[in-house]
Amino acid sequence: MDRKRDILKSLKIFENRRVVVVGAGISGLAACRFLLSLGAQVRLVDAKAELSADVLLKVTPNPAAAGLTLEAGPHTAAQFADAQLIILSPGVPVKKLAPVLADVEPWRVVAEMEFASWFLDEPVIAITGTNGKTTTTTLVGHILSHAGLTPFIGGNIGTPLCDYLMQDDAADVLVLEISSFQLQNCRTFAPRVAALLNFSANHLDYHLDMEEYLAAKLNLFARQDHGCVAVAPQAMRAELEARNYTRARREYFSADTDFACPGLPGAHNRENIAAAWRMVRPFGVTEGQARAAIAAFSALPHRIEPVGEVRGVLFINDSKATTLDSVAAAVRSFDRPVRLLMGGVFKGGNVADILPALKERVVSVGLFGASREVFEPVLAPHFPVSWDKTLEKAVRRQFSLATSGDVVLLSPATASFDAYTSYTERGRDFARVAAALMDQTDAVNNDAGVQA
Repeated sequence: MDRKRDILKSLKIFENRRVVVVGAGISGLAACRFLLSLGAQVRLVDAKAELSADVLLKVTPNPAAAGLTLEAGPHTAAQFADAQLIILSPGVPVKKLAPVLADVEPWRVVAEMEFASWFLDEPVIAITGTNGKTTTTTLVGHILSHAGLTPFIGGNIGTPLCDYLMQDDAADVLVLEISSFQLQNCRTFAPRVAALLNFSANHLDYHLDMEEYLAAKLNLFARQDHGCVAVAPQAMRAELEARNYTRARREYFSADTDFACPGLPGAHNRENIAAAWRMVRPFGVTEGQARAAIAAFSALPHRIEPVGEVRGVLFINDSKATTLDSVAAAVRSFDRPVRLLMGGVFKGGNVADILPALKERVVSVGLFGASREVFEPVLAPHFPVSWDKTLEKAVRRQFSLATSGDVVLLSPATASFDAYTSYTERGRDFARVAAALMDQTDAVNNDAGVQA
């Protein structure tokens, strides 16, 4: 990697060029590091006015000398006027910047993923979809490792692609999760294998409508050629074929698979497994290798994750379920009564669409935090519905209603930003409350034993 970077630097393509990076998250900082290694002059801009200049120290110990500056606060046209290139972090939707980019040629604005892909020689598996991206990306990397290959797993999860370019060791295959925001600003990105796992309402607070959202997802396939593979759901085959969405060889998957994975329950995960198998086959992975790897795979944290059991009541942390479809999939994963916890910042969709799935299993709904006005009118005619200001109060209420054999399922169908910094913090809080209930139960049992 060092040799490749030295070659790129010697070409002086970016030397003393002004590049603006939008967003001071891990991907934005990674882009800054790589750009500085190429000799660019980098201006990091972030809408958070309270952001301290200390964030630059995560990039380089001497920002001023390296050519790195920070401008925090509401974006202005002046921040971008002198930029030869503008690089967007994954969570930055371009339409939010439209007013200040009115005089900037569209080709100057690219996603961090797109920018990094310009410097790659390694084959790429790129995975998008509304739900299941992180699980499936991790599963694909797990299968490749089991088969003796060295994968890099990153993109929109874990390590940004720009940080991979700064590493010394090259991977055999890059396995990348990629979001719709990133895809809207890709111009040349053409992965060897591209996969759309599913598609349903999400991010409608950022995308203009469902058509714009789908168009962004399908941009993943737009520059593939006949030597590439496009993997997509059988359920979308007719719609996708009508769009003639790619020149790649097309493969379609469904939940009809006999790969066994105890750690990934539910029909939605059978679809993810079927998609993963199609993604790894072009890299020489045998069916036997795939079967062994899949059987040994465990669920990721915050995705249908058991976090405890109290008096026969199972607590499941599905905090990563930020869409309605993911909630329906989680509920269908259980063959026992479900007491469902929902609430937070709603991202769009029709709540009534998930009623058939909920009616199969759900016996009560505990709402918490924001979006009560979205969920309660639709759900209350069908289920006992309560509301609490905090997640902890909602968990304790549902546990008080539960009997042995029930599941208390946190599957919120929302973003977490009304009360938490991330879905991981929300999931950890749920696990904390479950652990406290276990401790309380143990204490009661111990007291009863002493009295006896």
